[in-house]
Amino acid sequence: MRIEHTAIWVTDLERMKDFYETYFNGKANGLYHNEKKDFKSYFMTFDSGARLEIMKKGNVTDQPSQTMTGWAHIAFSVGSREKVDELTDRLKKDGFTVVNGPRITGDGYYESVIEDDEGNLVEITI
Repeated sequence: MRIEHTAIWVTDLERMKDFYETYFNGKANGLYHNEKKDFKSYFMTFDSGARLEIMKKGNVTDQPSQTMTGWAHIAFSVGSREKVDELTDRLKKDGFTVVNGPRITGDGYYESVIEDDEGNLVEITI
């Protein structure tokens, strides 16, 4: 058994598609649009085969919160400490908030955590 994909609600579908394409080498399928339900989505496929569905419904604009229950973050393994440092630096220079790191966590991971355009947490690790 394996996880087939995970999904995230977004407010700006195109901007979030561009984010995952630009920084994490995601490849998007064609836009799915269900006009009756006012629902749109893309499936983003990454080099490892993992998939992320980014979804938008109508005029929903709720923002994520670190005090809610549910999924906490998505993590991308980039292969080395140097790549963690490089991607974190690139994101910071491009105006994204670095929440913490790069650092070695209490459980031994080398990681950084950034916020995407909509405040969702993205962990970058070896």
